[in-house]
Amino acid sequence: MHCTSRSRSAKRLATSLIGLSTVLHTGIAAEASIQLDRLEQENRELRKRLDALENVARTEGILPDDSKAHHPLLTRIAATKIDGFVTASYFYDTSTPPGQLSPGYLWNRRSGNFSVNKVKLSLFSPPAQAGGDAWSAGYRVSLIFGQDAPIVNAGSANTGFSNLREAYLDLNAPVGTGLNIKVGELISLLNYEAGDGGAVNDNFSQGYQWYYTGNGPSAAIQLGYTFTDWLDAKVRVQNGLYAGPVDNNQAKTVMASIGIKPSTTTWISLVGSSGREGGPDSGIHVAELLGGWAVTEAFHLGTELDYFWFESKAGTAPVWSRGAFASYRFSAPFGVALRAEFVSDARGVDASGDPLGFPVNTGNDLTSLAFTLNFTPMPSVKIQPEIRYDHSSLSGAFGRHADRVILGVGVSYLF
Repeated sequence: MHCTSRSRSAKRLATSLIGLSTVLHTGIAAEASIQLDRLEQENRELRKRLDALENVARTEGILPDDSKAHHPLLTRIAATKIDGFVTASYFYDTSTPPGQLSPGYLWNRRSGNFSVNKVKLSLFSPPAQAGGDAWSAGYRVSLIFGQDAPIVNAGSANTGFSNLREAYLDLNAPVGTGLNIKVGELISLLNYEAGDGGAVNDNFSQGYQWYYTGNGPSAAIQLGYTFTDWLDAKVRVQNGLYAGPVDNNQAKTVMASIGIKPSTTTWISLVGSSGREGGPDSGIHVAELLGGWAVTEAFHLGTELDYFWFESKAGTAPVWSRGAFASYRFSAPFGVALRAEFVSDARGVDASGDPLGFPVNTGNDLTSLAFTLNFTPMPSVKIQPEIRYDHSSLSGAFGRHADRVILGVGVSYLF
């Protein structure tokens, strides 16, 4: 009897232990399953985040985009960049010129008017990668619309070029450290100031030097080579100095520059140009020095010295100029700029009966001072109040006056 009772108790205990074990196992398995589901969900969320970060990195060029490796067209489209600016202004000429047209003034030639000076749009690829191991290529196209377009563009009188500022193919040939080749419509190597005006320059208006001792864009081929970190050279063969995109004779102009960087804060460019524009008895020859010095991070100085000589059957007529530039940045939003320049056209071969409106004359010396405030409330906006004084040796050069003051403000949005 006692033996049978013990056997039954043992069976009940075993059954209880088996049941408890089953419950514990089932609970542990369920908990493990829940934890596994959570881990899988977290892994999925982390994968999504990682994929999103990789997509951003590929878009920004931080990581290579493998999906485009076999699609060259998509790769080129993705590499194309777009930028430009819109510039508008209002300026008043105190000399009250006839018809409100201010001779020799860039960029707001009509006094007392609101003007859309420039709308610039540029499409470009990364530049050709310099090097002696492989070929590489790039391109750039810039268009300018607005009031200033006839002055700065390739040639408004030529069909198809009215809004073209520049358009060229950029090549690197694997020669030495890399031979740079540009072919197409190129902006001049001359001049300290850029033709984009206040959107790029420290002064809003354009100096006399940029126009009278400079030249516009021209169709050309240019070779460039960097010898060291401080020395480079460029040689260009182009249509005549003022021919632009379409030449009117068989003669060509050769232009060359030597770039020197004595230090990380200074640069010098020596430029020369020569061409027989109208035959063996005529030509235009140029010698120029450009230079800049970053005295401090906030204080910059620059200079431009030009000498042109125009040859004709009547003899040689010199035109020369000198200019000084200074800018100071008080803070990120606020700065000032000063430009002083003098242009001498002793025989009236340059600043005479020209598209900027000076009357035909036998001699014209020009002096100009421009003071500009530069206010940049945000990186994409540039506001430039400016006051400018001009003097001419030619009586009545500015309407009825030899002197004038022009004041106003220009605004640019850069994108």
